[in-house]
Amino acid sequence: MRLRRASLVMLSVILVFVLAACGGGNNTTANSGKNTSTEKPTSTATNAPAEETAAPDDRALDHSKPLKLTVFSTTANYAGPQTGWFAKIIKDKFNIEMDIVASNLTGGDTKISAMMASGDLGDIIIFGDDKNHYPNAIKGKLLLDWTQDGLLDKYGKDIGSTFPKAIEKAKVAFGGGSSVFGIGNNVASNPSGPSEGKDMTWGPDLRFDLYQQIGAPEISKIEDYLPVLKKMQELEPKNEQGKKTYAFSMWSDWDGNYKMTLAKQFANMMGYDEIPDTAVYVKADEEKYYDFLSDDSWYMKSLKLYFEANQMGLVDPDSMTQKFDDVVAKFKDGRLLFSWFPWLGAANYNTPERTAEGKGFALVPFKDELMYSTGFNVYGGNGIIAIGAKAKEPARIMEFINWMYTPEGAMISAGSGTAVPNGPKGLTWDMDASGKPVVTDFGWKAYADQQNTQVPAEYGGGDYYYGSNQMNFSFVVPAMVNPDNKEPYDHNLWTTTLERNPSKLDSDWRAKMGVLTPKEYFEKNNLLAVAPQGFTGKEPLMMDKTLEQKNKQIGTVIQQISWKMVFAKDQAEYDKLNKEMHDKVNGLGYAEVMDFSIKKAEELFEARKSVK
Repeated sequence: MRLRRASLVMLSVILVFVLAACGGGNNTTANSGKNTSTEKPTSTATNAPAEETAAPDDRALDHSKPLKLTVFSTTANYAGPQTGWFAKIIKDKFNIEMDIVASNLTGGDTKISAMMASGDLGDIIIFGDDKNHYPNAIKGKLLLDWTQDGLLDKYGKDIGSTFPKAIEKAKVAFGGGSSVFGIGNNVASNPSGPSEGKDMTWGPDLRFDLYQQIGAPEISKIEDYLPVLKKMQELEPKNEQGKKTYAFSMWSDWDGNYKMTLAKQFANMMGYDEIPDTAVYVKADEEKYYDFLSDDSWYMKSLKLYFEANQMGLVDPDSMTQKFDDVVAKFKDGRLLFSWFPWLGAANYNTPERTAEGKGFALVPFKDELMYSTGFNVYGGNGIIAIGAKAKEPARIMEFINWMYTPEGAMISAGSGTAVPNGPKGLTWDMDASGKPVVTDFGWKAYADQQNTQVPAEYGGGDYYYGSNQMNFSFVVPAMVNPDNKEPYDHNLWTTTLERNPSKLDSDWRAKMGVLTPKEYFEKNNLLAVAPQGFTGKEPLMMDKTLEQKNKQIGTVIQQISWKMVFAKDQAEYDKLNKEMHDKVNGLGYAEVMDFSIKKAEELFEARKSVK
């Protein structure tokens, strides 16, 4: 989830106002669709005149008039009109144009609360999770019930027929047993197995060429990466432009209201994941959990690891102040040596030119690694897409959302926000003579170098990256098999892709690892911990407002002191800050949060039983 930290004082004031306003039927119609934080490229697609197009013959709805939608996304990393190839597709098919409002870029939770207070969240709303804001929006009558007037039955038939469990969860958990106010992300129709593509969600990935040049030393445990990375840095202390290289370059704009986001990633490489906004990490495939502030937690161990890395000159000093996009640019420029995620380091550094030379990021696992895998989820993930209560033409919006969950929509946009989407058929991919999907030469260039790949005007223009669906919401999990061609939606898993001539980097990595893909490595060596994605059939446990407020205060303390610990000048200061953090959170009621967190862990274990 990509949320920005907000002023808790301001937030609490606004939340009180929101609930009061909603309960009182506030009809304020202020629309925050206009924003000032647009970082968009030039594109011809959405600058095209809103031409009137004929309604498709097989649709009952009239598409002849353009429909301009405000999409309020709490996860988007882009604000402004949707441009490029995705804009062209939905314009041609539905005569829809989207303007995206991204609280992630401006305002964070304060922006969300202000939107709620206005009484109008826009036409389509993307919630990063189903906690707090989503149920508050339902209570405030800010979301449309998809069952009203048979909306879901008429225009959401594919969702209902393919993903009935997701509808069931929506009704039971948030709709009082009968209403549907939204549906989850990354939904699947198959109930078991790892849901990732050829890459897992986490690495670690290193600059594999440099790792080989220093002799590819064995890495047994996470701490072993530090001396390895130091040798790599000594081998390449500066990039081609003469700028200093670092192992770790972090960012804080994903921290939200709790924890330091990048201090939790190693837990995922040990088979654990957090329950959001709680104090516990739970094992993927066992009924185990631990307090993330305990000495043996990988949150605390990560802080110590980064502290020691900083003492060694391995941490980018910009980490506390820079944003995610700054780190992306540094990966592109070859200034970084370590990536927690394959969708970050490899996705931004591994150009065709570099990989042809054997240069690039690739998985370098440690001996004790146990990769957390998010299993297929027939109930859908915690991310939510909803329709605003004041939405214009809800039938056309429902029709559009339904299409995103169909094979046609998923083949174009599956994985948006977490993976590189396939893009337009005929441009980046097509079907071969045997009926199998295959990536085109243009597609390979676009996937590898998204922002520097210009899309032809006939497909929408602009660059490939900003032309992607910028809602930052993955409707269907990319690894799910497309019933139309029996291949996964993710182009990285297509048979034609896996059989394609590998780059020198791929050949070198495969020769060393003895497998074709990182996913195969973890599967072959039985190093996967797959978390069943179930549902209790009950409304989820929620914190009461008093505990929620305490939890946010605790989260802020943890987050702020965590960053200070990483950049402590010496061990004595580190220890002092560590004690200060524990003393403060204990004084704020950490024990109460822990009690609730354990109940959430037990709820999760019960939910998993529904799919075993």
